[in-house]
Amino acid sequence: MTPEQFENGYWYATELKRFADAIGIPSASKLRKDELEKSIATFLRTGKARVPTKRSLSRVGIKDVDKGLSLDLPIENYTSNKTTKSFIEREALKIAPTLKRKSGARYRLNRWREEQLTSGKAITYRDLVNRYVELNQFQGSFEKIPQARYINFLSKFLAAEQDATMEEAIKAWKKLKTLDAPNTYEAWVKATKK
Repeated sequence: MTPEQFENGYWYATELKRFADAIGIPSASKLRKDELEKSIATFLRTGKARVPTKRSLSRVGIKDVDKGLSLDLPIENYTSNKTTKSFIEREALKIAPTLKRKSGARYRLNRWREEQLTSGKAITYRDLVNRYVELNQFQGSFEKIPQARYINFLSKFLAAEQDATMEEAIKAWKKLKTLDAPNTYEAWVKATKK
């Protein structure tokens, strides 16, 4: 497989994990989908299996959730589960009672948390809750995530195609996935509107 063929394909996380394991990417089962894509693309270009992140992929000690979540608890072993998410939302509503969850806020909160911890900055759950409130109060749209993604395709398709329905957008996405082309709206236009 060439790097271009890989980039033009659409891969489920389970497929990426199997592929990463097969080519020897360390800790493949602990990587996020975007990290798996990056590590596989690097391998296809260089022949070297590398982990594309500096964040710790192994946990040592008691999970924060098992200690009992509180605002002053330092984040050491974060667990993304219903208990933790409910705690963050409940505490956020104490700060901003009319807070509405904004699409993409949780993703950006998790990346912010990882960035802080990877850079060696100690943060507490209070910091996390405050950041969550900020993200949900952000005016306008978040910047698109740089990787070509299903949600980015749908968003651009629905904005650009006059009177398009979600059903039409999903059908276009499925067609795009069968093409040897990048998974972008622009590539779909180029391939289907000649």
